[in-house]
Parts: sequence; C-alpha cells; structure tokens
Amino acid sequence: MEKIELKANVRKTTGNSPARALRREGKIPAVLYGPETEPVLLSVNIGDFEEVLKKGSIKVLLNLVIQNGKTFSKSVVIKELQTHPVSQDFLHIDFYEIDMKRKIIVNVPVVTKGKSKGVELGGVVQIIRHELEVLCFPGEIPEEIEIDITDLDMGDSVHVEEVHLEGDMEIQADVNYTVLTVLTPKVEEEEVEEEEEELEEGEEGAAEGEETTETGKETGKETGKETGKEE
Repeated sequence: MEKIELKANVRKTTGNSPARALRREGKIPAVLYGPETEPVLLSVNIGDFEEVLKKGSIKVLLNLVIQNGKTFSKSVVIKELQTHPVSQDFLHIDFYEIDMKRKIIVNVPVVTKGKSKGVELGGVVQIIRHELEVLCFPGEIPEEIEIDITDLDMGDSVHVEEVHLEGDMEIQADVNYTVLTVLTPKVEEEEVEEEEEELEEGEEGAAEGEETTETGKETGKETGKETGKEE
C-alpha cells in the first residue's frame, strides 16, 4: 500500500477552548503516539485531511510530515477519528506511529470477482465476513482481498483457509469460518409458499366462520317460527 503524505504542525495548547479555536481556523486537533513514541500534540488542516480521505479511507498508511521549526516524518496510521454526532465535523485525530519493519494486524475488505454458476441459476451471493484480519508489514497492506466466485454453485461456500494471499501475509483465524456462500432461492420460495398457505387457511377459516354464523341465524329463525305456530 502506498503511503499518503499529510502535513501537521506541533501545537502547545490543550483544552476545549484552544481546540475550538483551532477548529474555527480550519484545523483539527490531533495527537501522535506509539509504543516507543512520546505523545506529541499536533494540528492538521481540514482541507489536507479531506484530500487524504478522497485518496483512500481512514485506514490508509500515512507519511506524517511534522513541522516544528525543523521538519521530520513519521509512518503512521489513524488509530481513532472523532467526529461530531450531528454535523459530522472532525473533532480530533489519534495518529499511531508504526515500525515499517514489524508486522501489524489490519482489517482488509473482501470483494468478489466473476459471476458464479449458482448466481446464473438464480442463487444469491452472501458475504458473511466483509473484512478479514491480516497480519503483514505496513508497506504490504492490501487495499482489498479479492475472491474469485466463478466456479461456485448454489450451496457452495468459501472458508477462510481457502483464501490465499500474495507475499508475506497471513490471515489471523483460529477457526475455519465461512467468508461467503451462494444461497439457494429454494429457501425464499418455501417461505413464500408457507405464507400463501397460511393466508389461504386463514381465508378458509374466516369463510367457514361466516357460513356457521349465517346457518345459526337461519336455524334460529326457523325454530322461532315453528314454535310460534305450535303456540
């Protein structure tokens, strides 16, 4: 995965008031930390950060260029992005420094390739795991995990042990869980048939109830008439 450059400036003030002042200036309060990094208070231009998001997502690998009299760079990922619950404005960013020579665990999205035989026969592809945990070096993080479903028939599945990755990467999994499957439409048809049968039974029951009621009324009338004649 290519590193995206993002500029940041060191800030010395903390607290809610200075943070609000930064946001009014079009900047986002941030902090940089890591296992061997002392926390550094930063600020990032909103426009620069939005450009980063256009190129990828918050899971991208960043080359954070920090300016503080002199300039130095850090390889980081976004550990946490806080946004306002209503306006969705950026409130705060946590940058986490990583060692490019040490493997890290990341979540990588799953995508499908091709059209399965099962889908052509009316089946439906269901992705059960939309992301997989991958252990790899920061510079080798794949943008996505592509699974070829061309040969899958209805009822077929792909399990995590069947997913192969290129390079020095491995998927973290203790159980051979299902990643995706091709559902058969029979389940949906049976449900529709059951619903139709229940409706028909309900309509028949209602009709029988109406007939019973009418019969009772007519019987009552006839009985009443006969009783009147006898009197």
